[in-house]
Amino acid sequence: MAIYKKQQNHGGFADVIRCDEKDFLVWKWHPYGREEGELIRDNAIRTTSVLRVKTGEVAVFVYGNKEDYIEGPHDETIKTKNFPVLASIIGLWYEGDTPFQAEIYFINTKKAEQIRFGVPFFDIFDPRYPDFPIPVAVRGSLTFQISDYKGFVKTHRLATFKLEELKKKISSVVARYVKNELFNLVKNNNIPAIQVETSIDSLSDAVNTDVTKRVDDDFAVSVVNIDIDSIEIDKSSETYKELKKITKDVTTRKTEADITDYEERMRIQREEGQYAQHMETRQQNIEAYETEIKGEVGVASAEALGKMGENGAGNINMGDGGNAGFNPMTIMAGVTLGSVIGKNISQTLDSTMNPNQTPNTTGQTPPPVPTVVYYYIENGQAVGPLDDQSIIQLIVANTIKRDTLMWKPGMANWDRADSFTEFAMYFPPVIPTPNP
Repeated sequence: MAIYKKQQNHGGFADVIRCDEKDFLVWKWHPYGREEGELIRDNAIRTTSVLRVKTGEVAVFVYGNKEDYIEGPHDETIKTKNFPVLASIIGLWYEGDTPFQAEIYFINTKKAEQIRFGVPFFDIFDPRYPDFPIPVAVRGSLTFQISDYKGFVKTHRLATFKLEELKKKISSVVARYVKNELFNLVKNNNIPAIQVETSIDSLSDAVNTDVTKRVDDDFAVSVVNIDIDSIEIDKSSETYKELKKITKDVTTRKTEADITDYEERMRIQREEGQYAQHMETRQQNIEAYETEIKGEVGVASAEALGKMGENGAGNINMGDGGNAGFNPMTIMAGVTLGSVIGKNISQTLDSTMNPNQTPNTTGQTPPPVPTVVYYYIENGQAVGPLDDQSIIQLIVANTIKRDTLMWKPGMANWDRADSFTEFAMYFPPVIPTPNP
């Protein structure tokens, strides 16, 4: 009792510094009988005080950003020879109770702390059937202790250390590592997803090898052991029920050939499904594809017709040293191409403007009245076929100008746009330049 009274009378000066806590990992010392922080000078220490550190404990004296470590067992009066940092602070040794300021923490290096962790449901994939994600959850525990106390002090702020916060952080990190380990375990070892519950031992071995080192590096604590208690499958999920149904026969087969055959049939089924979807999309776009092809044929025919007679092609020399102007080859080619162009354009416009109309094949109904179509040259390429309204809009938008070359069925060559009488009125008038 005399010691305690003396501590109180000195307002924080202590004669005995020790930890009487039975269950602790990190504990901050304060004078006996006082709450932590109650006294303003609860970190005022005298060099004549007695320091007692039990086996399995380490006393850490913190002076600002420097520390002195005293390992137990230790039961001596504080002397500067045991405190390198303290000796540099005090400088010369004075007989008596020379005071100094320090925060003192006790670290229990024998205490093993256990953490319960859980990994919420996440999807894993059977290597053989990747189309069926299976929801899986993992539960377990981790036990750790502090062995490298200097590394622990460097990693954590002792002044604000809370054991529960450390446990939450470790639990969160371990859950993430365990999730990755299970995912890789199933993938790399070809484990059937519906049998993953039987892989507890394999998962425990994997996480003890890899996760242990990561936790040591991240938190400066030594993992004693990681136990996986359970791997739980969400058997109410539709993908699990479907995969179980599909693999029911496979898991009861006796030969590898049967399993291989089943997997091959599943692969073919998936490919057929993808092909059917592709053909459906293609069928939906077939009409647009036909229109594009017919348009290209029409343009090619128009270009060929426009080039008739160039460089004397098809002319007949009548013996007078020149061309007589009568060219039967040109006439025959023009008739043939004109027929192709007319038929192509008629079919294109008919299928585009009347997509639901059934083609006339009986000969009982006359064909629709032909519509004149036009082509124009843009950047050296023929654009069309276009109806008269489309041409008018392009003229108004100044896309087709007076000197733009155009062509329509029946013309032997391309000609200026302003030469087409049906469009002349849509070109702005040419204002003559006034004389000076």
